[in-house]
Amino acid sequence: MIRRLGVAVLCLAACAGAPALAQTAKQLFAPITRPSTGPAAAIGGNSKGCLAGGDQLPENGPGWQAMRLSRNHHWGTPDLVAFVERLSVDATRIGWKGIYVGDMSQPRGGPVAGHASHQTGLDVDIWLNPPARLDLSRRERERVSAMNVRTRDQRGLNANWTPSHEALLRLAASDPAVDRIFITPPAKLAMCAHAPAGDRAWLRKIRPWWGHNDHFHVRLRCPKAERTCIPTVALPPGDGCAEAVWWVTDALKPPDPNAPKPKPAPPTRMADLPPRCAEVLSSR
Repeated sequence: MIRRLGVAVLCLAACAGAPALAQTAKQLFAPITRPSTGPAAAIGGNSKGCLAGGDQLPENGPGWQAMRLSRNHHWGTPDLVAFVERLSVDATRIGWKGIYVGDMSQPRGGPVAGHASHQTGLDVDIWLNPPARLDLSRRERERVSAMNVRTRDQRGLNANWTPSHEALLRLAASDPAVDRIFITPPAKLAMCAHAPAGDRAWLRKIRPWWGHNDHFHVRLRCPKAERTCIPTVALPPGDGCAEAVWWVTDALKPPDPNAPKPKPAPPTRMADLPPRCAEVLSSR
């Protein structure tokens, strides 16, 4: 194993140029346009990992369109591609024409611009736009914007949010392959207010998080029997509704000007990722 890793690192330097080992992992993974060879595998954790043998979501399906095609960020494990297909069918059952699919992972995963996770082929962003049509051109998919559902003061939902959004999120959270879903905090609170007493288990998977005003982010569980995948920390018990109030109250208070500012996290290097990621990166 040590010898194979050494060869992979040497090949990485040779393939990516002499300065390769000084580059960040994001810089090394970004230019790769094709998946690695071999069977699919999610390697490492969602925020420090990579993707072997990734599958590409087709640009168009019977119930979806992949958006921002120029990014080439529509790769994932077979489980993730299958989930998108299932959710697109579920969307038609609540009256949507289908779904617009945002970023998944890069062809070989790894750190990706604009995301802290999306590194192992187990994450996908679903836009909150109920599609008016599913025949957008490539150019239109670069220009159409995801639909914001949060009010300007960040404490509530605007008129773009509808009961069908709640229905779609409930369907996604009820999928057994899903580990958790990130959404803007007011949406979590709205769902908490509407869910009946006997049907609240799915709410546990709905987690409030920053920056999810125009899409929801689905993260799948590690595939069964895949030892290379590191599971996300288990969710706390309960439906999470009481804790969600913090996100629209104390979390929005101005920061203390006298508090020390946290140091920015250093960029991720290849040494920070699982050793097998060097092999994935250098694979032909």
